[in-house]
Amino acid sequence: MAGTYKVDFRQLGRTGARVSNLCLGAMNFGSRTEEKESVEIIHRFLDEGLNFIDTANVYSKGVSESFVGKAIKGRRDEVFLATKVHGRMGEKPNDQGNSRVHILKQVEESLSRLQTDYIDLYWIHRPDLNTPIDETLKTLDDLVRQGKVRYIGLSTFPAWQTMESIMISKQMNLEQFVAEQPPYNLFDRSVEEEVVPVCQKYGLGIMPWGPLAEGWLTGRYRKDQPFPQDTRVSRKNVDLNSGYIVDRLNAIEALMPIAQEKGITLSQLALAWLIQQPGVTAPIIGPRTMEQLDDNLGALNVELNQDDLDRIDAAIPPKSRVGGKRHWE
Repeated sequence: MAGTYKVDFRQLGRTGARVSNLCLGAMNFGSRTEEKESVEIIHRFLDEGLNFIDTANVYSKGVSESFVGKAIKGRRDEVFLATKVHGRMGEKPNDQGNSRVHILKQVEESLSRLQTDYIDLYWIHRPDLNTPIDETLKTLDDLVRQGKVRYIGLSTFPAWQTMESIMISKQMNLEQFVAEQPPYNLFDRSVEEEVVPVCQKYGLGIMPWGPLAEGWLTGRYRKDQPFPQDTRVSRKNVDLNSGYIVDRLNAIEALMPIAQEKGITLSQLALAWLIQQPGVTAPIIGPRTMEQLDDNLGALNVELNQDDLDRIDAAIPPKSRVGGKRHWE
């Protein structure tokens, strides 16, 4: 089946490893997607020739990792596998955070659920102001030396904390982060101000999460139309007259003609745009169904020219944010 889509394999930051330019995020597996369909989605993704899968221990309290482990059993060599540590996994005092005790416990549990003896990319899921970053880095360095982890990354860190981590790694001769996973999409380009330049300067690959802005960039939300039910946006009971909602709907109306002229969906436009952004290695998609996976994969065949990119910038300028706060604010 491989060959349907134009898959590109890109360097993982300043490493020699190569990963597909879309990453399959497993956040919905075990919560909104049952095991059978989760496994089918993973197999379809691999069958199409892509290799990058991302999960986390906190996704459904380990269920997502278990589903991923079952799906890749017998196919481990085809997969560049990423998972995360930080979030609360129990009620005891040390069941969360970036401390040595928490990381060492969680890496063993993740390896067991994933049915593997190594993790290709181990993310620190969020900053932890209660744990010195050198403690976290020393622990991750040990895991790399032991062969349990091959590369390390950080997720949703502000630029100053990313920079602090880089400097301490250099000073202490510890394993360095090779990738950053920031929130980045057409509605939130604020990482272009500081996070992206830091990553480019120091050789960190960028794997954006939330590339469709919680579904806002799927085309399901339109001006002067009822919002669809049973979606993340509708469940938040948003005020449809609030300023940022109006701004987002106006931005969608400006983007839709570009997608329509190219005969693609809005989500494919948003993903294709992100794939082409400087420093980006692979956006992390989060399909809940096979239909959503098919739509997302279609972005790989979309080519945006300079005129398309200029029109998108005119609708949503670089470094801007359409509603909401940065995730570290």
